[in-house]
Amino acid sequence: MNQSISISHNKWLNKIFKDYSAKNLFASVMPHSKTIPWFSIVGLAIAILFCIAFGSVLSHFMTREILNHDAVITKEFINSVEWVETKEAGLGNKISFGQLLDTRTDLAKYGVTEEVAASARRQYYDHISMILDVKMANIFALDRKIIWSTNAANIGTVITDSKSLEKAFSSGNLVSKDSFTGEKLKEMHPFFSAPGTPFVESYIPMVDSKGTVVAIVEIYQEPHNLAQTISRGKLLIWLCIALGAAFLYAVPFCLFRHADGELQDKQQRLTEAETLCVIGEMSTAVAHGIRNPLASIRSSAELALEADPASARKNAEDIISQVDRLGKWVREFLTFSLPVAGENEVMNAVVLAETCLLNFSTQLQANNIAYEFERPTEDVPLIVGNRLLANQALASVISNAIEAMPTGGLLRLQLQVSTAGNCVDILVNDTGIGMSPTQIHMAFKPFYTTKRNGVGLGMAQVKRIMERFGGLVSLHSGEGDGTQACLSFRIA
Repeated sequence: MNQSISISHNKWLNKIFKDYSAKNLFASVMPHSKTIPWFSIVGLAIAILFCIAFGSVLSHFMTREILNHDAVITKEFINSVEWVETKEAGLGNKISFGQLLDTRTDLAKYGVTEEVAASARRQYYDHISMILDVKMANIFALDRKIIWSTNAANIGTVITDSKSLEKAFSSGNLVSKDSFTGEKLKEMHPFFSAPGTPFVESYIPMVDSKGTVVAIVEIYQEPHNLAQTISRGKLLIWLCIALGAAFLYAVPFCLFRHADGELQDKQQRLTEAETLCVIGEMSTAVAHGIRNPLASIRSSAELALEADPASARKNAEDIISQVDRLGKWVREFLTFSLPVAGENEVMNAVVLAETCLLNFSTQLQANNIAYEFERPTEDVPLIVGNRLLANQALASVISNAIEAMPTGGLLRLQLQVSTAGNCVDILVNDTGIGMSPTQIHMAFKPFYTTKRNGVGLGMAQVKRIMERFGGLVSLHSGEGDGTQACLSFRIA
């Protein structure tokens, strides 16, 4: 018999431990275990975006710098050829080489023979044709007419819609464009290149002694070796950025995961410590609550063995009273250990207060307590709650107020609408013995009570119920000045 009671008692304690500790203490640990996946996803997304942005900028910069450098080298080569041919032809400052290339120029006016001009042109064209990767070269006169081309079909064509050509004429500077940065090929060039073949097109000005542009050399190249170099450079850039991003992502992730593991370990230890404290408080409450009734039951039973029938009846009544007291105490304990359940609904705060106060009318009169309900002059908005749970919370507060006035007094209920806080407050005021600051601070802690036969779960349960609705409960009191309990419900 004793063994079965012990087993049942252990099961009961285990149930309370699971409901109270697991749901209220371990709930604080769970959010941390979900932070690592979110951190992983967000961190990885940021690393990828950074890698793409930085890699794109760096690749574009490298490509432009290489192509510009190659275009400058081509320009310097052509200018060198022009300078050499000018010296060999002995032109001096009589005529610019660009004017010499135009067969329409009156050479006799500048004292240059046709044989010298033809020889200089031929050598100049040969040098241009031999530039590495050149697929086509054109020379434009001032009127935008092609006066020479590696493609004879282009000679005599006038180009008036080329922005790059016009920019080179107007600025006198090197102008280049390429397919590496997304530019498209002109319609006059597709017979050289297959789709997707990289190209570089440079417009190199030829100037006279005064610095005036007199002709433009267009060089169209398909630099396969340069394209391979750029591809290898881009691959190296993206590889380095990817490795760097992976390193920068992995290091904080590992640190965060380690820290999260340490945090969970410490929280686990804290939870275990808090659980031991809860078990200690429960054990103390159980021992304190059961010891006195059991002692009284035992005394009454011993007296009943030796007493006359009348005394035995009184002792039996005492036993029943103490058993009822234990039963009520256990019910309160079990009620607190269970989770607060109930669907939220829309309620009328006035009806709630009137109904609950009416249920206590007989008890209030028996304890010589006057009561009043101050109804608000304006309409009270509906509130969020559950009728059974809200009635239980308000009833517990009114019951405490009655017990705080053992010699009688006044109980007053008020309703206040707080538009700033978006809530309706039910105020329960009594003229009882009041509470000290320490008692107010401890009032909502489980197993704390100032009553001789109390369990210390009433106000703790009220707090749980109000939090279930998204509301609040608070106490305002002073020793000897009565107590005001405030139940704040959210407006629906």
